[in-house]
Amino acid sequence: MQQNKLFSQTRWQLAIWYASVMSFILGLLGFGVERAIIHAHWQTLDREIEVVAGTLHDDVEKDLRQPGRLEPTIQQLTQIPQRDKRHVLGAIHQGDYYARFLSLSGENVAALGFLPDGLPLTPGEPMWQTLTDSQGNRYHQISLSLHTQDNRPWGYIQVGRSLSDVDAYLANVKLVLLLGLPSAIMLVAVSSWWLAGRAMQPVYQSYQQIQQFTADAAHELRTPLAALSATVESALRSPHLPEPEAREILQTVNRQNQRLTALVADLLLLSRMERQSLLVQHQLCCLNDIISDLVEELESLALAAAVTLKAEIKVYKPLQIVGDEEQMYRLVTNLMVNAIQYTHTGGCVRAILDKEDDRAIIRVVDTGIGIAPEHQQRIFDRFYRVNSDRSRMTGGSGLGLAIAMAIVQAHKGSLEVHSELGKGSTFTVRLPLGVATGSARADIQPRDRD
Repeated sequence: MQQNKLFSQTRWQLAIWYASVMSFILGLLGFGVERAIIHAHWQTLDREIEVVAGTLHDDVEKDLRQPGRLEPTIQQLTQIPQRDKRHVLGAIHQGDYYARFLSLSGENVAALGFLPDGLPLTPGEPMWQTLTDSQGNRYHQISLSLHTQDNRPWGYIQVGRSLSDVDAYLANVKLVLLLGLPSAIMLVAVSSWWLAGRAMQPVYQSYQQIQQFTADAAHELRTPLAALSATVESALRSPHLPEPEAREILQTVNRQNQRLTALVADLLLLSRMERQSLLVQHQLCCLNDIISDLVEELESLALAAAVTLKAEIKVYKPLQIVGDEEQMYRLVTNLMVNAIQYTHTGGCVRAILDKEDDRAIIRVVDTGIGIAPEHQQRIFDRFYRVNSDRSRMTGGSGLGLAIAMAIVQAHKGSLEVHSELGKGSTFTVRLPLGVATGSARADIQPRDRD
């Protein structure tokens, strides 16, 4: 594939597009994961600050009497961690939290916990604020309004928390994502190249088959076309042709034309089969009749080759399959003609019909030249011939067995070959049996006998 520029470029394009799309998706996923983690941590942080601030607010507000004046309650609050370490206000004295009380004018009345240096004093109206001290450390705080016992505005309480641990954690998350995303993209790029190659492999194989088919078809067509051209040129060089010679030339042209017509018809049939547009008519085909008819029809061909041709029907009842009768005739004809052509003078070809379980078995056995093991897997390829010289002498084009295999596959069957050099070959066709005799379904057409 790499030696073909078109497929190499296509593979690169597929790999680049796949890697680009996957990188974009991974980037969006990474961004979404980061946003989700940040949102979850901020939500947890807000709830934590709200709990601490709410508890402190409730404990302070119930003892306030005059606006802007903090009662001795604050002194009691400073003693809470020593009395009860489990109290939520103990968080104020652990270094992460601070609390400060602002009057209505915005003046700092008092503070609890560790108040960072250089932390700006902000108005109390905004509920949530994120502040930065003189050293660049960030803090997140909430502002709640305070009221006296007689419901007069007292001022504000601001409870904040250091974001150093949160920022450190989120920085590690970003680092992991920044380092992990390029690594993931590299793996995606390598996988894209491999997947593009896997995806292109069937296309490349089809392309090679088309190239081979084109070359083989051109080679096969060239021989009869060359013969036609030579015959016509010979006739044109003779201004006055005797009638016997002219008739012989016309017979030669007709013979080559028939060969071309048969070859083109076979190629079109194979092309339709490859596109899966070969129509298999649903009708009952009696294999007994097909075998018997073909043995009679091919008897003259066997006599001309000095080969004995006979049928062996090993079943007592007619075997019927659901399929296309014309194609069944073509299948068995190709196998029997192939056997006759490759059997020595004095040999024998037998067409055997049998049954195994729910399948009909057709065996064409010959005592011919046989097929070497290295050729047995390729004889069903188009234009493949074990002995090219003999095929040309008998008029074969190398398409008979390929057509036979295609017909068998279209009928959901199988075709196998067993052969030994010098001893002969056995072609075995297995086809699923149709409905029993006399019980044909309405959608199956019975065969019309003349």
